Amino acid sequence: MPRVDNEKFYSSAIEKHGLSAKGLNWFSKEYQELRFRALLEILPKDLSSYTVADAGCGFGDLYLYMQKKKRTPKNYIGLDSLVTMYEVASSRTGCEIQIVDVCKDKLPRADIYICSGAMNTLSPFETTQFIHNCYNSSNYGFYFNVLHGDLQSETYNYLTTEQIEAFAKELQVERIEYVRDYVENDITVAFIKKSL
Repeated sequence: MPRVDNEKFYSSAIEKHGLSAKGLNWFSKEYQELRFRALLEILPKDLSSYTVADAGCGFGDLYLYMQKKKRTPKNYIGLDSLVTMYEVASSRTGCEIQIVDVCKDKLPRADIYICSGAMNTLSPFETTQFIHNCYNSSNYGFYFNVLHGDLQSETYNYLTTEQIEAFAKELQVERIEYVRDYVENDITVAFIKKSL
């Protein structure tokens, strides 16, 4: 059973805060961008020859951040389950955006899968499905950030380092990399299949 009703979780935030970082339930735009920066730190420096799929792309903010930092991929595919996200991300990025349930649906093949925050409200079972689906749909690996630690929450999903490493073992990940200490209770992880 899902931890939260995603439609309700995001539509109420959008109604209150509009099409902004807070509308996506981020604490602030600055917090959102700290996580984006951690992802760019762990991703390959030159993405210009890769197709990147953004699982749980929201409004396409990560792509716009990549543009601002001159780190855009050759192709960007945004994936989200909510129509509002699809509409806004399509308009803002001009890229291919698809409506999919990342946990259950067949995903498009991409060189690299990325995810910033979309797993934060998933149940443990959904988190397993999400990670497996993204990793298995990538050619080179899955790069993501999640809430980190052993805190218990009715709404949010925290993963320990041990849980992350158990996922990596199940998937036979060749190499794991971490970025830590940029935001309290958050971690950025790379599950790398093969070196780029």
